[in-house]
Amino acid sequence: MQRTPLIFRFGDRELVCDGQCLIMGVLNVTPDSFSDGGEHASTERAVQHGLELLAQGAAWLDIGGESTRPGAAEVPAAEEMRRVVPVIRELRQRTDALISVDTMKAATARAALAAGAHVVNDVSGLQADPDMAAVLAESAAGCILMHLRGTPATMRSLTQYAAVVADVCTELAQRLEDAVHRSGLSPEHFMLDPGIGFAKTAEQSLALLAGVARLRELGRPVLMGPSRKSFIGQVLGQPDPRQRVWGTAGAVAACALQGADLVRVHDVREMSEVVRVCLAIRSA
Repeated sequence: MQRTPLIFRFGDRELVCDGQCLIMGVLNVTPDSFSDGGEHASTERAVQHGLELLAQGAAWLDIGGESTRPGAAEVPAAEEMRRVVPVIRELRQRTDALISVDTMKAATARAALAAGAHVVNDVSGLQADPDMAAVLAESAAGCILMHLRGTPATMRSLTQYAAVVADVCTELAQRLEDAVHRSGLSPEHFMLDPGIGFAKTAEQSLALLAGVARLRELGRPVLMGPSRKSFIGQVLGQPDPRQRVWGTAGAVAACALQGADLVRVHDVREMSEVVRVCLAIRSA
C-alpha cells in the first residue's frame, strides 16, 4: 500500500506515520471503565501493567483517570490528576515510550504534560474545556482530536447522520481547523480519531471501520479505537467486554489492512500479532 507519509509532532519530537500500524495500549486508572475498571486503580499496579503492555508490543501508552463509557459521571480534575499524574511520572522515569493522557480537562492535561506525557488524547476534540488549546500551545504538545457529539452522558441521543463517514470527516476537519486556529500550532501536532462508539450506533461504528482510507484523506494520521466495544458485543451477541477479544481482533485487522496509523487496544499481545500479520499481507 503506497501512501504519503505524515508527520505527527509533540514537543521537540516527531513520529513519522509511513505505513506502519502502531499499538497504543490502554491503561485505565479508574474504578469504573467499561472494560477494565478497577483492575489497575493503584499507582503501583498501573505502572506495572503499563510496563507489561510495553513488553507485549505497545509503542504508546494512553493513560486515563476518567471513564468515558456511555452515561459515565464526570470526575473532578483534582481526582483525575491524583489518579494519573503519579503513574505518568513513574513510567516516564522507567521508559522512553510515548505516553498520552486521556483527558478532556485542561488542568489535568497541563499536570500530565509536566509529569512527562507527550500527547493529550481529548475525546471531546477540544470542545469540552476552552483552556485546552492554550495548554497545548504552552508545551507544543501533540493532541489526538476525537469525534464526539455531546458528552459521554448525552451522546447516545446524538446519532443522527446523513452519511456517517462523510459527516464525521466533515466534522473532524472542522475540529482540526478550529484546534489549529485556537492553539497556534501547525496541523502536524494533531492526529484524528473518528470516535468508534461515541455518538455512533453499532452500524455506524462498522461503517467507520470500513472507511479508514477516507478518514486519512483529511491529511492527518488516524487512530482507531475499536477495542472490546459494544458494537462488537452486538455483532457477536456477547455482553461481556472481556469476552470480545476475537471480535476486537477482526476489527483491528480491518483497521490495519486499510491503513490506520494507530490502534488503541486493551489486549496488546494478541493485537500486536494481528497487526504484524496484516502488515505482512499488505507488504506482499
